[in-house]
Amino acid sequence: HAAAWQGDAARIKGADKAALEARDGRGRTPLHVATHAGKVDAIRVLAKAGANLGLLENDRYDAVTIAAVADDEASLRVLLAAGASAKLVTSRYDGTALIAAAHLGHDGVVRQLVAAGAPLDHVNNLHWTAVIEAIVLGDGGPRHQATLKILVDAGANLQLADRSGRTPLQLARQRGYTGMEKMLEAAGAR
Repeated sequence: HAAAWQGDAARIKGADKAALEARDGRGRTPLHVATHAGKVDAIRVLAKAGANLGLLENDRYDAVTIAAVADDEASLRVLLAAGASAKLVTSRYDGTALIAAAHLGHDGVVRQLVAAGAPLDHVNNLHWTAVIEAIVLGDGGPRHQATLKILVDAGANLQLADRSGRTPLQLARQRGYTGMEKMLEAAGAR
């Protein structure tokens, strides 16, 4: 864990399988720790050594979701290239890395996750999709608009409503997010 945090790839190279899967008090493996620290070389070495790329830590985050939340495009790129999945259900909200990134307006991360086959229309336990989170938890600004455009262009379902029956278009209108509203209307949202 210390070597992963420090990005000491040389110390990691000799680790056995048990060390790769060892958990700290928060349920984090060295891969989780390296991803939190943004240590790309350590992530690469851990993946090559056979670290399980899909393990969840105590908060139910995998390395992909950790990188997505941190807006760490470099770490995410390495994880996805190593075979990590963009499709896992993660977090206490039963969401995905895509939903987390959309909520935060991390448009570059969203682009990578969409390209990696992240489920566009996954509905979390709040009954929100990535599109809805980009609107409801976003600020309507440039990065959230860019995030929404990526999702729209990728073919996300724009008619999926929240638990109260409000569509993404209705939610954008309620918040006064005219840029998002226009984008949704142009894409045929109702």
